[in-house]
Amino acid sequence: MLDHDFPDAQLGKVAPYGIYDVGANTGWVNVGTDNETAQFAVASIRRWWNAAGRDAYPRSARLLITADAGGANAANSRLWKRELAAFALETGLQITVCHLPPGTSKWNKIEHRLFSQITTNWRGRPLTSHEVVLESIRATTTRTGLSVQAHLDTETYPTGIEISDRELAALPVTGHDWHKDWNYTLRPEPYTVPESPYRRQGSDRPSPHTAAFCHPSVTGLSDQDFNTLISRLQPLQDQRRADAGERQRGGRPSTYPTRAARSLHTLPDMLLATILRHRHGLPVTAIATLLGTSGTTVYHYTDEVSALLKAVRHPIRTLRRKLTSLDDLSQLARTTGPNPHKEIKLAC
Repeated sequence: MLDHDFPDAQLGKVAPYGIYDVGANTGWVNVGTDNETAQFAVASIRRWWNAAGRDAYPRSARLLITADAGGANAANSRLWKRELAAFALETGLQITVCHLPPGTSKWNKIEHRLFSQITTNWRGRPLTSHEVVLESIRATTTRTGLSVQAHLDTETYPTGIEISDRELAALPVTGHDWHKDWNYTLRPEPYTVPESPYRRQGSDRPSPHTAAFCHPSVTGLSDQDFNTLISRLQPLQDQRRADAGERQRGGRPSTYPTRAARSLHTLPDMLLATILRHRHGLPVTAIATLLGTSGTTVYHYTDEVSALLKAVRHPIRTLRRKLTSLDDLSQLARTTGPNPHKEIKLAC
């Protein structure tokens, strides 16, 4: 499907994000050249507010946004809510968001009153440059008085940014009584994310709450062998992440880290998770609880480390006796190794 970001071999990616002012019958389109993320969506709204909205409504204290339920401004996007919270605090606006139900994006007035008119205006015209795209959008008018502004956004918007449960819970957002997942208000208030005691201390050390389980009886490796394996995997992981980031950006340089590089967990944590999954058969849900993350993230970690282990030809030997719960893991750590924890400390 080429109907959203219009990729082109020479032009690159063009991602238009539109804001339509229903009352004024005006449109404002932010034409991005990078990823269409939640950060890009809120940056587009911010650009509209600074360039047009603030002057048009100088005494406004509230902003109502109607948005689709998916895409860059998805109703379930944590990053979308975090970026809106920052925008609310920055502007002093109370921001209410009402998402259209899933599958009903064509009900949105922006589709009928803005984007359909833009599409009609540039129909049949080759989009050969960014300037052609911008001018085609700006030239869009209707008999009812529609006017449209368009601006080029060349900022970089990285993908894969994860928002923790702690940060989500700290956001100044209130869900409405009716379908609070689709309808909510963000207050212009500062907020503080409770600091996790298990934040990353260094890429070569396990997190404090997982160190007790990096015992040879659990990993099948001596402390020296475990550290040696980490030293072999780390540069390979760094290189693969750099290569993946370059492919994702289409070969363009960027100062933003890739998704894996932003992980709150160290490589020893990820290796331990892989060992627990493949050596001991510990359920992914239990590993996720131990690391204070999601099952999807555990799958991501263990698949990545498995590929690294395969590259250095270090297979994980599967044991016949399986661990079925964190209680089993805790018992194994207590009976076969040092016991700095009387009970498992979770990172969530």
